[in-house]
Amino acid sequence: MAVTEVEVDGVVFPPVVRPPGSGFTHFLAGAGVRGLEIGGNFIKFTAIGVYLEDAAVPSLAKKWAGKTADELASDAAFFCDVVTGDFEKFTRVTMILPLTGEQYSDKVAENCVAYWKATGVYTDAEGVAVDKFKEAFKPHSFPPGASILFTHSPAGVLTVAFSKDSSVPEDAVAAEIENRALCEAVLESIIGEHGVSPAAKRSLAVRVAELLKVDAPGDAPAVEPASVSV
Repeated sequence: MAVTEVEVDGVVFPPVVRPPGSGFTHFLAGAGVRGLEIGGNFIKFTAIGVYLEDAAVPSLAKKWAGKTADELASDAAFFCDVVTGDFEKFTRVTMILPLTGEQYSDKVAENCVAYWKATGVYTDAEGVAVDKFKEAFKPHSFPPGASILFTHSPAGVLTVAFSKDSSVPEDAVAAEIENRALCEAVLESIIGEHGVSPAAKRSLAVRVAELLKVDAPGDAPAVEPASVSV
C-alpha cells in the first residue's frame, strides 16, 4: 500500500516506521494536534501520529470497507475496532510545548483510570500497571521536538520508549508493561469517544477510508498528502 507523510504544526510524521519492540513496519493511519482551550485561545501541546500494522487494512475492511470518511469519523465503534483490533498499533507523541514526564504520565493515567472506571474494568492489576507506567516517565522531561513512543501489541503489551527528536530508535525501550487494559486505554485516550485529539481522529478516518477502497487483495490506493493544523 502507498501512504504519504503528514505534517502537524511543523512536525512531520513519515509514511512508514518500525516501532520499538516490533518486528513489523507500520503505516501512518492519521495524525493531528492535541491542545486545550485556555483563556479563549487554543494552546497546542503535542502533535500525535497513529500508525497501524499492514494487517489492519484487511482486518478493518471486513466491517468498514465502503464507508465514507464522515461515516467513520462519527462512529465510535470504528475507533474501538482500531483500538482493540488484532494487529499492532504505534503512537508517536511529539512535544510542541515542553512537558515533564510526570505531567504527561499523570494526565494519561488520569484519563485511563477514568475510562476503566466508566467501563467497569478497573482492578488491582490496572493499578499496578499505572504505577509502572508513571515510574517509566519520572526521570524524564520533554522539550519541544522530543517524542514519546508507544507500541501497542495485540497480546496486550505496551512498550514505552523515548526519543530526543522525531526519530523512532528501535533500541530506546524504557518499559514493557503487560496489561491489555493499559495497552488499549493509552490509544483509546487519544482516538476514543472522548479522545484528546479530535484532529488525529479525523485524519485517521479520512486516510483509512481511502485505504479501505480496495479493488483487489493487497491493492490499496495512495493517500493524498495532508497537512493537519488547528
